[in-house]
Amino acid sequence: MQRKRLIFVLLLLGCLAVYSSLFFGITQMNPIHLVQEWISGTTSKAGLVLTNLRLPRLLLGLLLGANLAVAGAIMQAVTRNPLASPQVFGVNAGASFLVVLSLLVFPSLGTANLIYFAFAGALVGGVLVFSFASVRGMTALKLALVGMAIHLLLTSLTKGLILFNDRITNVLYWLSGSLSDANWLELRIVLPWSIAGLLLASSLAKSLAVFQLGQDVAVGLGQKVTRIRLLAGISVVLLAGVTVAGAGAIGFIGLMVPHITRRLVGEDYRIVLPVAAVIGGLLLTYADVLARFIAYPYESPVGIVTSLLGAPFFLVLARRQMKGGLR
Repeated sequence: MQRKRLIFVLLLLGCLAVYSSLFFGITQMNPIHLVQEWISGTTSKAGLVLTNLRLPRLLLGLLLGANLAVAGAIMQAVTRNPLASPQVFGVNAGASFLVVLSLLVFPSLGTANLIYFAFAGALVGGVLVFSFASVRGMTALKLALVGMAIHLLLTSLTKGLILFNDRITNVLYWLSGSLSDANWLELRIVLPWSIAGLLLASSLAKSLAVFQLGQDVAVGLGQKVTRIRLLAGISVVLLAGVTVAGAGAIGFIGLMVPHITRRLVGEDYRIVLPVAAVIGGLLLTYADVLARFIAYPYESPVGIVTSLLGAPFFLVLARRQMKGGLR
């Protein structure tokens, strides 16, 4: 797609996403009335909902969607595996498991401290997947299958902890992925970690573009492969971990968005990463808006919507890989 046309489409979708997220939901709002209130200095219930709930929810959705999309793009570049994503490789499940376990052991932990447990869990999940997948040789499809197995195991353990402990049963809704509890404090906690992960990812963009040519070519061009993989892993742990701590395990954004982005802009990761961040944020925002109407007037977890979109996408990709001869 031509760059000017792509920018126009993204701006249009961005405007629609902002309007929908701010004004669609259980609380009915009239933008004209809100502007009149702002001019006159008065505040209504709708104005408070917009300022204290809808606006931080919009910003958090855009930020976390960008995190997941960039993390998925990095994983697919480093592993050269089109099935790679934080969910498929057990990163989200590992973070969720350790967050829930920490809430059980330390019930008074806040989001600021939960982030560290999410980071550790994301790292553990990724290490488990790569350890098992590397036995007797690693292939793209084997890595994906082991990743899903670890994901299901950790998810089952997490739900077991919740079901057998009444103190943390309210976590079950969050575990499905939700932005409904977003607030300004949570956004301030999540923002610096997200910025750190995104900046680290952007610093690797040129090297990731070389990775697409293969490891041997990357080494021949002077790339420090081990260092790049380590920094890429740190970036993924930061981005996926902070997302799980902030909104639970939201799946498939990191799988779908990199493929969509590369189809639109090509393989240059200096362009792929920023465009993926924008598309990821918009996709999660639209999914959040849709989740408000699935069981209206009650809200559904946004993870349900992303899973409904992502599961068929994953199956199609897996089928293409099997047809391509990967074992």
